[in-house]
Amino acid sequence: MAKERRRAVLELLQRPGNTRCADCGAPDPDWASYTLGVFICLSCSGIHRNIPQVSKVKSVRLDAWEEAQVEFMASHGNDAARDKYESKVPPFYYRPTFSDCQLLREQWIRAKYERQEFTHPDKQEPYSAGYREGFLWKRGRDNGQFLSRKFVLTEREGSLKYFNRNDAKEPKAIMKIEHLNATFQPAKIGHPHGLQVTYLKDNSTRNIFVYHEDGKEIVDWFNALRAARFHYLQVAFPGASDADLVPKLSRNYLKEGYMEKTGPKVGLTGWPEPLGDQGLSYPGLGWPWRVRVPATAPGKDFEHITLMWMALDPTTFCKRGPCGPRTVGLWVGPSLPRAFAPFHRSLEGQTRPLPCHVEVYTW
Repeated sequence: MAKERRRAVLELLQRPGNTRCADCGAPDPDWASYTLGVFICLSCSGIHRNIPQVSKVKSVRLDAWEEAQVEFMASHGNDAARDKYESKVPPFYYRPTFSDCQLLREQWIRAKYERQEFTHPDKQEPYSAGYREGFLWKRGRDNGQFLSRKFVLTEREGSLKYFNRNDAKEPKAIMKIEHLNATFQPAKIGHPHGLQVTYLKDNSTRNIFVYHEDGKEIVDWFNALRAARFHYLQVAFPGASDADLVPKLSRNYLKEGYMEKTGPKVGLTGWPEPLGDQGLSYPGLGWPWRVRVPATAPGKDFEHITLMWMALDPTTFCKRGPCGPRTVGLWVGPSLPRAFAPFHRSLEGQTRPLPCHVEVYTW
């Protein structure tokens, strides 16, 4: 009888909707909550064990099953549980997958089954009200020490602010919702609840790193930021559907690290000087002109140096005809020349100094 009941549970796994974990979508779940009637993966089963008042779990293949438990699983299943416990999930609420951090999956499971936030919308107020205020631990830029800072999120102003002091009247930073991104980075921040917030300031990307001891609190902040982004995008793109907007609410970083890049780059815009009889003339091109490389330009200890110059006058000619504001010369070598000559003449056939822009790349 025990083998028959286990075989019956294994057959239930093949039903549509049961082939993936009910909570994170991982394939081939081999655990089940026999009080909720859902099939789940090993990782999510550990979270279910932490809420025994709501969920009790068994292994589909190893544990013994009672007849009443098998019948309960047969009458429910993942699709039925999804219709019940996820009926009112806000479109902006982040639905974690098996690749997300433990915190997101745990709070998703607790929100569904323990707090039942998605069957009672009044419980969604902490992240859907359009305003949120509280304290988070923020990492200092210079010493790396975490200090408690007050944060205020307001959809009406379209911004997230934080203050250095509790009585401060002016915020230390104002982060516009338009350019804001939030993603959990527990390993990078060194805390299981670590959240990285990225924003733009003076056209430069900035990051702040925060956490809260309460997992629900930091996840509520995360979803409140997504809600603010969602409502902003609804106004900015009134014809877009929810399915179009949701992928733009936040982005997870697939890979982060350091890479070597070319540089530094030195730019110079100026009037060329004629080489005169020190240079060579080219038939039909007039005298070559030169722009001196700045003394501060790097010229040693690099494997390659690429130097480009662009004529900024639309009447400029080069060997291929009218050049306009684009590259008209290129130098590649192990060191910089003292001077270089962009050859050009005017449309009238007269040679005259024309402004050039110079860029030097080293690597």
